[in-house]
Amino acid sequence: MARPRLHDDALRDRLLDVASRAISEHGESAVTVRAVATAAGTSASAVYALFGSRDDLVAAVSAEGFRRFAAHLEAVPRTADPAADLAALGRAYRAFALADPHFYAVMFARGVRPGADRTRAVEERTFGVLRDAVARLVPDADAAQDVSLGLWGLVHGLVSLELAGLVPGDDAARAAHYAGALGAVGPGIVAARQAR
Repeated sequence: MARPRLHDDALRDRLLDVASRAISEHGESAVTVRAVATAAGTSASAVYALFGSRDDLVAAVSAEGFRRFAAHLEAVPRTADPAADLAALGRAYRAFALADPHFYAVMFARGVRPGADRTRAVEERTFGVLRDAVARLVPDADAAQDVSLGLWGLVHGLVSLELAGLVPGDDAARAAHYAGALGAVGPGIVAARQAR
């Protein structure tokens, strides 16, 4: 007979959420196994059982952020209009960052690496979704890679400014500024490489 699981996925998710908040608000050095366990309503031994060590917990937070982000981007419907699909990915990027700012901060602002075996950013599933969408408009692989990096820089920069409180207005106004900037700059990035 199999041993019963002592700790479930819900506890694992709760620990990751608590740790992501601690890292994004206070930095990686603020994370201790005891503090995370207490805030999650469990024991330090549960953290060790689920993650192995404090460093593994911190790496798991970043890896979980990228996993959630990839799933969010992959859920964007693909239509017959590749330009509209690319714009939808841009909106999904912003939506994820605003809905899960702690994981987003750990992934990008805090620079916590998900482990020694981490793939390069352009090999992440998240970047692959973008590159695949761009390739529908820019068939040359090298050009598609360049366009993808440019578009990633655009949306990441805009979202980072918004999360830092530097974009004026309420949520509707900030969404309009974001859409306006994507519409003004994004097509130019794509067109510059389509023409070559």
